[in-house]
This record gives sequence, C-alpha cells and structure tokens, in this order.
Amino acid sequence: MMVGYARVSTTEQNLDLQLEALKKAGCEKIFTDKASSVKARKGLIEALDFVRQGDSLVIWKLDRLCRSVKDLIDISSQLSDKNVSIVSLTENIDTATPAGRMYYAMLGVMGQLERELIQERVKAGLVSARSRGRVLGRPAMDKAKIRLAKKLLKEGSSYEEVASTLGVGKSTLYKYIPSSVFDKDLSNEI
Repeated sequence: MMVGYARVSTTEQNLDLQLEALKKAGCEKIFTDKASSVKARKGLIEALDFVRQGDSLVIWKLDRLCRSVKDLIDISSQLSDKNVSIVSLTENIDTATPAGRMYYAMLGVMGQLERELIQERVKAGLVSARSRGRVLGRPAMDKAKIRLAKKLLKEGSSYEEVASTLGVGKSTLYKYIPSSVFDKDLSNEI
C-alpha cells in the first residue's frame, strides 16, 4: 500500500500541491501536519503507526518528512525495521531500490559526520573557555555542606532527601560522600 505524508511549516502555507502529487502517485491513505512543532507531528506519528510490512511511505520532498539528517536516519530506521520503503517524489528516491538504499546509506554517513563535527566544536569551545579561566560545571560542595550532608545521612536521611535539602544532585552528593563511607564510623568526620 502506498501511504502519503504531507507537511507544511506554517498556517499560511498550503498542502494542496503536496496532496495533489501524493494522490497522483497513487497514495491510498494520506496523513498531514500543518504548522507542527518537532515533537507534535501527530500526522507523522499516525503514518508511522499505520504503515505495515511491504508498504511505501510516500512524501513530496525529503524536507517534508524530517528536519535534520539525524531525524531522517531515525525515521528511516524505524521504517526499515517494519520493512517499509520511503519514496520521495521530488528527489526521485525509492529505498526499495538499490540506488535508493545507497542514498540512505550515504545520509547515514553524513549524519555520523555531522554528530562528530558537533562534538569537536563543543570540545573546542570547552577548551577555549577553560583557557580563559572560566570555571565549568556545577559549583563544588563546600566543607560546611559536606559536614551537614554527613550529619543528615548519619541521622537516617536518604541521599535523595539530603541532595534535595542541599540543592545538589544525588550524583554530586555521592561524589563527595560515597555510600561506602557509611561502612566506617562517621563520628570523627562530622
């Protein structure tokens, strides 16, 4: 079965061109989204749930299906797991063909490259900030907070309660006071 999906980014845009192309391509069922946010694409979610093994999800253009290479890879993977092909009318891509699968493989490589470049930029930014003397991360717990935390823990409070009371994360609390500390006598440390 050929299942269509159409999307426009704003309420001023019109779906007519896409709908006409999808109908002409032979789509029996068409899902739509209008002015949708990334997380609230109800039509896409319904289309992904609706398609079955052997179906084709037909789109007018790739950018109507996804907003980034990562998004495209995620959706493609989801459809591939169901043995559903993607057909893009404008780009003349069909993942049921060897050429279409090759194109998607190249997109996967591009997505990996994009992720690695982002990681490199983030690391370079952190190095630059540190070299300018900027202190990164959460503030360290001072000695007074550590003493109070140990006291509260010894009195029976949970790590979660103590972390909440002190306004720090549980992982921060465990960093300064590992649970193994309670195997020892804390009376000297408070």
